[in-house]
Amino acid sequence: MRIHRTSGSDVLVIGGGIIGLVTAWRAAQRGLSTAVVDPDPGGGAARVAAGMLAAVTELHYGEEMLLGLNVASAKRYPRFAAELEAASGQDIGFRACGTLAVALDTDDRAHLRELHELQRRSGLKSDWLTGRECRRLEPMLAPGVRGGLRVDGDHQVDPRRLAAALLTACERAGVVFHRHRAERLSVVRDRAAGAVLADGSERAADQVVLAAGSLSARLAGVPDHVLPPVRPVKGQVLRLTVPTAYAPFLSRTVRAVVRGSHVYLVPRENGELVIGATSEEMGWDTTVTAGGVYELLRDAHELVPGITELPLTETRAGLRPASPDNAPLLGRTALPGLHLATGHHRNGVLLTPVTGDAMAQLLADGELPEVARPFSPGRFPSAAPVSQEQPA
Repeated sequence: MRIHRTSGSDVLVIGGGIIGLVTAWRAAQRGLSTAVVDPDPGGGAARVAAGMLAAVTELHYGEEMLLGLNVASAKRYPRFAAELEAASGQDIGFRACGTLAVALDTDDRAHLRELHELQRRSGLKSDWLTGRECRRLEPMLAPGVRGGLRVDGDHQVDPRRLAAALLTACERAGVVFHRHRAERLSVVRDRAAGAVLADGSERAADQVVLAAGSLSARLAGVPDHVLPPVRPVKGQVLRLTVPTAYAPFLSRTVRAVVRGSHVYLVPRENGELVIGATSEEMGWDTTVTAGGVYELLRDAHELVPGITELPLTETRAGLRPASPDNAPLLGRTALPGLHLATGHHRNGVLLTPVTGDAMAQLLADGELPEVARPFSPGRFPSAAPVSQEQPA
């Protein structure tokens, strides 16, 4: 391939999903000349995500370190949403609606009680409700609901609108978009110096941010010892439409564990109802399967029987970028000039505000803020080489 070198920028972001876009937007706001490399900016995992901002109800045992970052980002969302909507002129579907997590049997109730206690020990606000109180809040719930947790601070946003608004905000802030695939990282004198694109051009930069989601470990030219240990985790999601005659169907996000599988229903103000999500270690496969659709509908029906009356309007599968500890990789690598913003797994939408702020501070001032420092890529040993074969 013949390479055509071009003048460079202060920052080159590889990956135009919501994490790459928020990094680019915040960097441009700090006065850095910024470019994004992505053949389809605004796509990625956000096209499939439900958009739950669930710092409390997403708390899992063994992930307490991540809690502080999740809570910090959740607190920033109202101001972040207002700023982004003003900068883009677009509504991102932010709803301060709260979440109700419910139990359908005795075992689930015991598990939810344990989760409630963990939340309380962690200083989080949630209220235990009886089954009757749950059904009073959400009359469409199944009669067999045994109890639940009301979390008024866990909200939602529409990830597709979020991505579109970030794209517009970036363009208005002067971010340059190169709509081609990054073929390999450019390394000059042991320093990241840009990227070679699929069209044969080379885009130079003083600093490079690798924010390519589950593809982050597959960029050629990245030395093995700094390859991010990120893998794809498949998730299948359904979208239904609530006809006007059925409204209001649900007033808040409702979630549960059914036969060991997590299921959630996220109602949008526009009448869309998102049901998700499977979690499958299937490599790069993004096939929507009959089994995945069946399991989601079966579990959602046990939770809210009325969903079987709603039109099914979309089925889709996507890939979450997961790290070994399910927490993001944020900050500089051992290769000078190369930074990571990837591995957000199921919390990418929630962590968008804090990631943008953290990466912009790193790029402009050279240091991560304290809240992000535990998530430095240096917490993992050198990653093993990853196949460069692209997914089908």
